[in-house]
Amino acid sequence: MAKSLAGGIADSSEVNFLIADPSLEACREFESLIGNRVAVKRVNSNQELVNSSEIVFLAVKPQFVADALEETDFNNNPLIVSIVAGFQLFSLQRLTGTNRMIRVMPNTPCLIGKGASAIACDAEVDSADVKLIKGFMESIGTVVEIDEQLMDSVTGLSGSGPAYVFTFIEAMIDGAVLTGMPRATARQLAIQTVIGSAEMLNSTGEHPGVLRDRVTSPGGTTIEGLKALEENAFRDAVMSAVNAATERSSELGR
Repeated sequence: MAKSLAGGIADSSEVNFLIADPSLEACREFESLIGNRVAVKRVNSNQELVNSSEIVFLAVKPQFVADALEETDFNNNPLIVSIVAGFQLFSLQRLTGTNRMIRVMPNTPCLIGKGASAIACDAEVDSADVKLIKGFMESIGTVVEIDEQLMDSVTGLSGSGPAYVFTFIEAMIDGAVLTGMPRATARQLAIQTVIGSAEMLNSTGEHPGVLRDRVTSPGGTTIEGLKALEENAFRDAVMSAVNAATERSSELGR
């Protein structure tokens, strides 16, 4: 997620990056992705990074947050942006000793400027800080400002959502291959069908059910396909996936 977010920001903003990570391989991957667009420098410690930065993105697994922040002080008062799933602001404030913090949940399409992100912050955070980070996120996709209590739901929906969509598209392709269609052709048609349908939904403002009904003729092919989806609990499976990911996000922050 960090690489996707940084990649999108690098394409839309004039910034330089410092990176601190115990994994040399992770640093090299980051530099190979971002380094041809903006300056990237690896530093030796989290403290060195904090001391040299105006904005610090905290991008680690929830179970490693305490280790990442251990023995690191934030006396220079940088703006901290957390993209850690499940980890609440009050917990991060307790670990860092600062309230100058914003929580962001992006998703991987940020890498190509098509992200869906949400931000939440403490009431004490300066409006200029919120505007700055919101501007970053708007430059790489859609961003909404929400109450932090909804952040786990965002994680379950848009944070994890690309994986659901990729799985759906893969299944559509395999279904067409099963009927005899060449895989390359099936891939092209499946991807454009999802893109076109999403853009149509966005541009018309219609309820998804309304647009679905316009495609569904009585006794036709589409209703047979929808019947098969219902028989295989498609809607229930998707709703359960969002709910399960939301619950997992909540667990990770405990």
